[in-house]
Amino acid sequence: MQKEATATSHKILFLNTLAFTACFAVWMINGVLVTYLVTNQYFDWGPIEIGWLMGIPVLTGSIFRLPAGMLTDKFGGKPIFVILLFICAVPMFLLSYANDFISFALCSFGFGLTGASFAIGIAFTSVWYPRKLQGTTLGIFGAGNAGAALTTLFAPTLLNTYTANGTNMEGWRMLPKVYAAMLVIMGIIFFLFAENKKPASSNKTWVKMLSPLKNIRVWRFGFYYFLVFGCFVAFSQWLVPYFVNVYYMPIVTAGIFAALFSFPSGVIRALGGWMSDKHGARKVMYWILGTSTLISFMLIVPKMDIYSPGKGIMAQRSGIVTRVSETEIDVEGKKYPLQVKPTTFENLDDQVLVFPTKEVWQESVVTEGQKVLKKELLAKGVTRIYFQANVWIFAVLVILLGSIWGIGKAAVYKHIPDYFPEEVGVVGGMVGVLGGLGGFFCPIIFGYLLEGTGLYTSCWMFMFILSFVCLVWMHRSIMKTSKFSSGLE
Repeated sequence: MQKEATATSHKILFLNTLAFTACFAVWMINGVLVTYLVTNQYFDWGPIEIGWLMGIPVLTGSIFRLPAGMLTDKFGGKPIFVILLFICAVPMFLLSYANDFISFALCSFGFGLTGASFAIGIAFTSVWYPRKLQGTTLGIFGAGNAGAALTTLFAPTLLNTYTANGTNMEGWRMLPKVYAAMLVIMGIIFFLFAENKKPASSNKTWVKMLSPLKNIRVWRFGFYYFLVFGCFVAFSQWLVPYFVNVYYMPIVTAGIFAALFSFPSGVIRALGGWMSDKHGARKVMYWILGTSTLISFMLIVPKMDIYSPGKGIMAQRSGIVTRVSETEIDVEGKKYPLQVKPTTFENLDDQVLVFPTKEVWQESVVTEGQKVLKKELLAKGVTRIYFQANVWIFAVLVILLGSIWGIGKAAVYKHIPDYFPEEVGVVGGMVGVLGGLGGFFCPIIFGYLLEGTGLYTSCWMFMFILSFVCLVWMHRSIMKTSKFSSGLE
């Protein structure tokens, strides 16, 4: 960690961010590619298989973040980043030859190593800047998350171009080759222009480098990161099939909406770093977790059209039904007016509805000439509850949630150089592992929840519970430590 930033510091930050953006774009490719191939019936995969293919690259990038961070602390970021970029280009290229689930999964496991670039970049950026700028600079680097938005925004258009709008599906194989070439080019740029630097702890043994992991604070930070980063990664991919299935959008349009979630979340991370430097990461995290809990709860209610029994009409005396119409029932001179079915729901899909809407009416259950007894049902009541879950309102809430998580990602990593200034690679790697595991497990969990409940909004139920648990754990930890110390949390 340097005492002052220099021009070289800024150059390394730029190269780290650029390389991380490229790696993140590759890391998220399955969210678009798998959805495109399944939607066009090229592969017959269900929600569970899709969830696994979205999660496998994230798993690889997650579990290798710790060793990648350790290697960066030991040898410096330049050689590790260059090697990673060239290695990942190979399975990315081989994906263009995949013909079944197994080969697709194996290639995904390989290019998923790009996810480890985060641990490399965090450690390599931190060592070039003073403590007072750690939140801001790490936030700027983390803006490379916007690579997910680049994939969801441009990959569907490229796929349509390469496949001639679905008429030549074999053309999809060009996309992995383009991404592989991007990794190679980025590796060459990094090799030519980056300068290497190691932290003061680089002479420690491997065992001593792992010693900070005994601190429960590391695991708590990792749990926060499971939410703000892991769930961001998961939804960067999951939102594409979500918009396709819930709102019946074409995949290109769904990709644009998913990009609107991913891009602000990545870019705003720099703002999150500045806010954490200025106001403190603890205050920022309180706001992040509280808001995440609230918005997730708001998104739980599904798009629905429900019919339920309503208030009916019973005969006040016995008699013969003499007349039945849409507006009334006549029982030997006793008239029972019916509530007519309204027409207000006919064009509801063309309106913007914020809250659930209902309509009620009554339908006759008797016929002319029928004898009825006192308190016998003449007309049944029907209640229809309709909730549009308007796509624009949904999109605004989702984009807001993604942006909040983006600020939270920076706030989590602001803690690390404060508490572990010479072990940023190891601690940042471990926190990144736990966060990345969120990106791996969440699409799989979403798939099983969808299969079990039949509700796409079941994923938001999971987000609500996870956000609430994080908020409670953080608050209890702060209350506990404040009894003994007034230091940083």
